[in-house]
Amino acid sequence: MPRQQVINTFAAEVWRPQAVQRRRNRWTELRDSVQWTMKRGKRADEDAVRAKPLTDMQDQRKAERETGLRSGDPARLPTPESALTHLSDLQQQPGWLRVEESVSSLSRVTRDSVKQYLQFRPDQSVLILHAKVAQKSYGNEKRFFCPPPCVYLYGTGWNLRQEHLKGLGESSCRLCGYMCLDSSPGPQADSFKLSFEEQTDKRMFACAKTLYISDTDKRKHFRLLLHLFHSGGQEIGSFQSGLIKVISKPSQKRQSMKNADLCISSGSRVSLFNRLRSQTVSTRYLAVEGEAFVASAREWTAFTLILVEDQQADHGDYSVCDSYICYGCVVQLVCTDSGVALPPMVIRKVNKQHACLDVDEPVSQLHKCAFQFRDSKHMYLCIANEKILQYQASPCPKETTRELLNDGSCWTIIGTEVMEYTFSESLACSPTTISPVPVIHGLELNGGGHVAMLELHGENFGPHLKVWFGNMEAETMFRSPRSLLCVVPDVSVFSGEWKWLRQPITVPLSLIRLDGLVYRSSFTFTYTPEHSASSQPSASTERTASSDLLIDTIHQEFTRTNFHLFMQS
Repeated sequence: MPRQQVINTFAAEVWRPQAVQRRRNRWTELRDSVQWTMKRGKRADEDAVRAKPLTDMQDQRKAERETGLRSGDPARLPTPESALTHLSDLQQQPGWLRVEESVSSLSRVTRDSVKQYLQFRPDQSVLILHAKVAQKSYGNEKRFFCPPPCVYLYGTGWNLRQEHLKGLGESSCRLCGYMCLDSSPGPQADSFKLSFEEQTDKRMFACAKTLYISDTDKRKHFRLLLHLFHSGGQEIGSFQSGLIKVISKPSQKRQSMKNADLCISSGSRVSLFNRLRSQTVSTRYLAVEGEAFVASAREWTAFTLILVEDQQADHGDYSVCDSYICYGCVVQLVCTDSGVALPPMVIRKVNKQHACLDVDEPVSQLHKCAFQFRDSKHMYLCIANEKILQYQASPCPKETTRELLNDGSCWTIIGTEVMEYTFSESLACSPTTISPVPVIHGLELNGGGHVAMLELHGENFGPHLKVWFGNMEAETMFRSPRSLLCVVPDVSVFSGEWKWLRQPITVPLSLIRLDGLVYRSSFTFTYTPEHSASSQPSASTERTASSDLLIDTIHQEFTRTNFHLFMQS
């Protein structure tokens, strides 16, 4: 029996009924050609297996179990009318069979179950907010991270998990956690114990107030680690923050593009806080509650800092400009959660409690700054107790380019980052450990038309993960912990039948573990049909184009078949 080699028939042309007949003709002409290559690969594999000693076969099985590559008995070639993918379902090795046997009793992921998940989305989300830079502590001092890292847990899946644990007889299901630097071995003395409390919007919130990095740590960058578990001892998983840069103190020199990582660009997230008389206990953060701007001593909000053109600000709308923020520019602060925005303001540099009106250098991390309302002369954004007000500055009699501010009008700006992890245990029969959590950073499409493969770049990938396009599982190959390769499913799986379709089809991308754990991503995949030609070509031209397409398809299929056999061997 030949190896199963399935050909993707996603047409890079207008989807019309004639495409079905052409695909059937291609199958008739291509099957004999492709089978020759597959039979040759089969004979080569059989000869190699007979020639290998027993010890080599054991080493081969061990290597295949480690890399996740599978080989075995071939399957029959599918018909063109069936739902098509590029590569075959290869027979798994005994090591992987034991893994699947251990999870088969827990969950069996089907298209219907994934469709139901996509409809209701009983997700569990972990949101980590933190600053992009951190000041190093020297000697016995402790410069706590400001703003402090915050953790939000939300989603209906958390309640479902707790109800399931209670049904199993677990007496205590309260959520607990520790946060520490990534060099810490675990919840020890350098870790901060998190106490989660439920907010009015049903989200669970916790804040790590006393984290710091000492001068004995010589790293220039680090990450935060969040360990979540239930009070009864059931582990949930570990989650990483983004990369944090270590600085000794805020730079007072004029920044250049050489230090672009310390400059604040338009469209980036920032946080603002005010500290009266340099006292830590008096720190207040600019936050949003409902649709009102407030000064909070516990929570802080990440704002998108947008460079606004003058003509756009006049009409009340804005667009992100690809540039760095400089003093003297008109900006807007937009809440990343609710979209509530402050009026257009001019950002000013603060020096010794004076607003400098003639400074145009780039804004840097942990700089002192002030926000002057563009439409109100001498009026600045100010904090008074727990309220956000406007303060009228006094012109300096000696220097016309400076204005005197009060303590509440001087803000410290710092870049922030948001790390979000979303997963669901709705397809798993029992709660399980979430770690390691795979993260997708980018997608790379290889090929197109009849042969399309998608490469996923990210972190924490493994052979136990499968890529799903909507509710359709894709043939997935594990390449490395940072790379997954999958075959793009045929578009007919989602379109139902071949007919004239002008609009694209977009499906969400998810990673699903063998035990049914779903890792939701923010990425989607779009099938885009090409438009037909405006004029009808002649019969000879159409036959020539069809012949060229056939030759090109044969070349692609031979290349794909050889690549597939190489991956198996």
